[in-house]
Amino acid sequence: MEQLLELVEADGMPPVRDVVLPARGRTLIRHLRRPGRRPTVVLLHGWAATADLNWGGSYAALGERFDVIGIDHRGHGHGAQCPGPFTLEACADDTAEVIDELGVGPAIVVGYSMGGPIAQLVWRRHPALLAGLVLCATSDVFCASHRDRALFAAATGAAAAARARPARSAVRFLGGRVARARRLPATPDGGIGAHDWARVLDAARELGRFDSRSWLPHIDAPVATVTTLHDTVVPTERQLAMAARLSLVAETSVGGGHLACMRSDSGFVDALVDCCRAVAAAAAEQELLLAV
Repeated sequence: MEQLLELVEADGMPPVRDVVLPARGRTLIRHLRRPGRRPTVVLLHGWAATADLNWGGSYAALGERFDVIGIDHRGHGHGAQCPGPFTLEACADDTAEVIDELGVGPAIVVGYSMGGPIAQLVWRRHPALLAGLVLCATSDVFCASHRDRALFAAATGAAAAARARPARSAVRFLGGRVARARRLPATPDGGIGAHDWARVLDAARELGRFDSRSWLPHIDAPVATVTTLHDTVVPTERQLAMAARLSLVAETSVGGGHLACMRSDSGFVDALVDCCRAVAAAAAEQELLLAV
């Protein structure tokens, strides 16, 4: 069941919905829907971000052609409040339940950075709910070098420490310090100020364990990619290697680094809209061919 809060923001942000997922508890999402039959795009944000932080500059342009849903992952912002450890598979199941509960499937699922693995897992675990994928600034493996292994080992240790009760207030304090230092904008639903930073660290650990290279080429839904050409967080060459393992309906690139989605001058929004349009067209063609 879900209740519409009808909070249409003055800056054009999509309305906020308070959604109760039967198996997963309550979550807040952004949901823009208009009359008529339009494809739905589901937006999955990156690590330590929120839907608004990652996609705030993209909502309006996407909303001209699609219905749009923005989800906060568990532990991030106002993500699903449910027990159990953070896993990427659980986030994929959260996403699938939102799609199913709102009756908007099959949907185009867009994943940025950590949202990319979650989007891939939506296809693997819930293919009937997915019309296609757009993978942005992401990869099929995140721990593939000595540097990566060191970073993710540190995240694993930090996540273990954060689960201890004495460490939790310190982790929350650290999260606040990070937010202020980076001057991350507040959002109407709380933004990163609502993070459960222990779970955010768990998310980093899980990201280091992800590797879809063995099954990614078997994706049979339309896929498009947006590559960030000056990315040192998810290295550009790793993004391109993932793209080479896929049969793509569109392949675009933008000149920015890993925060290109937050820069109005990066060209990211136009590239994203083009990829969503290409995936929607390919999905419609597949549906027509299957009907014949």
